[in-house]
Amino acid sequence: MLDIIHHGGATGVTGSCHQLILNSTHSLLVDCGLFQGEDAAQDHFQQLQIEFDISTVKALIITHVHIDHVGRLPYLLAAGYKGPIICSVPSAILLPLVIEDALKIGFTRNADLIQRFQAQLESQIVSVPYGKWHTVVNDYENGKQGITTRVKLKRAGHILGSSYVEIAHQHANGAKERIIFSGDLGAPYAPLLPAPKSPYGCDQLILESTYGDRQHVGRRKRRATLKNAIEKALGNGGTVMVPAFSIGRTQELLYELEGIIHEAKRNKNSQWQQLEIIVDSPLAARFTRVYRQLKPYWDKEAQRRVRSGRHPLNFENLYTVESHEAHEQTVQYLAKTGRPAVVIAASGMCAGGRIMNYLKTMLGDERHQVLFVGYQGAGTPGRAIQQYGPQGGWVEIDGQRIDIHAGITTISGYSAHADQKDLLNFVKRMRRWPHTIRLVHGEQTAKHALKHELEALYQRNSKQVNVVSGEW
Repeated sequence: MLDIIHHGGATGVTGSCHQLILNSTHSLLVDCGLFQGEDAAQDHFQQLQIEFDISTVKALIITHVHIDHVGRLPYLLAAGYKGPIICSVPSAILLPLVIEDALKIGFTRNADLIQRFQAQLESQIVSVPYGKWHTVVNDYENGKQGITTRVKLKRAGHILGSSYVEIAHQHANGAKERIIFSGDLGAPYAPLLPAPKSPYGCDQLILESTYGDRQHVGRRKRRATLKNAIEKALGNGGTVMVPAFSIGRTQELLYELEGIIHEAKRNKNSQWQQLEIIVDSPLAARFTRVYRQLKPYWDKEAQRRVRSGRHPLNFENLYTVESHEAHEQTVQYLAKTGRPAVVIAASGMCAGGRIMNYLKTMLGDERHQVLFVGYQGAGTPGRAIQQYGPQGGWVEIDGQRIDIHAGITTISGYSAHADQKDLLNFVKRMRRWPHTIRLVHGEQTAKHALKHELEALYQRNSKQVNVVSGEW
């Protein structure tokens, strides 16, 4: 059985980076992500460094372009990695935008250096269509067949371009093995994207476990919760602040809000018709434009909306805030006037970005609402607000204690992650179940709960499994 070394994402929810050892001279790397929240070490710069041996790495495979899966890529290239960076066709378009932003925040603002780096990155990207095998290793030793390794990307339904990775490996002795890295799997019935379909089967499965201990509410209920949270803030003369990742969550929310506004117009609901939806993130605005260009990768429901003449990501009530000056003016204007508005801004875990200025200004005012629609990592300000806000607690932002009087609402169903039932179904719907499952990308409580459920599933079906979770 092929060995796997985890360089991140094994004991936490961020920093995903997994090395599949093919033999003594060949390996593959799946993702190279940034550590965030409690996963981030005190010596953050040291943690960013690529300190493992990359001389055997023949290819880097990117499951999707969220920063906790690609954020250490600049450091990998700086460490001398020159091989192919394999990803889906949409990810190949999105990845340079993500890395450009990551470079500006944590690496350099030197435009020439960024341009050279981007040129190198784009020269190494190899886009692979979904469902097509791509050979990464075809090794001959002294004229004899050595190992052969192929990869295939399948839709993961997490964000646009996201993939799970199927790896078919043939050992030098002819023995075959199949390994699957789930990356981050999406929830079914999520806006915009088709749900992931299980593969035929595998020997080893590396499975995410972010929501391994809970289940999301259904789409109809979470849409109603979204609508109610916004209407409550509007009734109070306040703003709804939504911390959201620039890619994925922002676009899904826009899609849902367009649907609610469209329905309100048909019912002549003036409250919703006048509502401003503000995307206060230049990066999110850029990603939204790219999402619009990639309509062929949307699901059937979204395609029907477009054919009917609607514009799910570019509707009349939608406004974007680009400059920092306009951002500051928007924060002050909304705080003072109480004009009906929903503001979507990064970062998704309130660990920086423009959302912080809204929170500092509005968290202490009971007119406003904070709406969490995604996972809040342990140790992040988002987790603190989510946990202590409903109890009338406080949070520290930029060294300042802020008492939380704004309403706090959490809708777990808008997470782009599969829940416990979905993760179990991913395994259950395989024709050939894996004999080894490694749980990654989750807190210990989530992993332990999912491990228990997986073992029970196998036991009910009289099958054997080794579920590995925890420290490696």
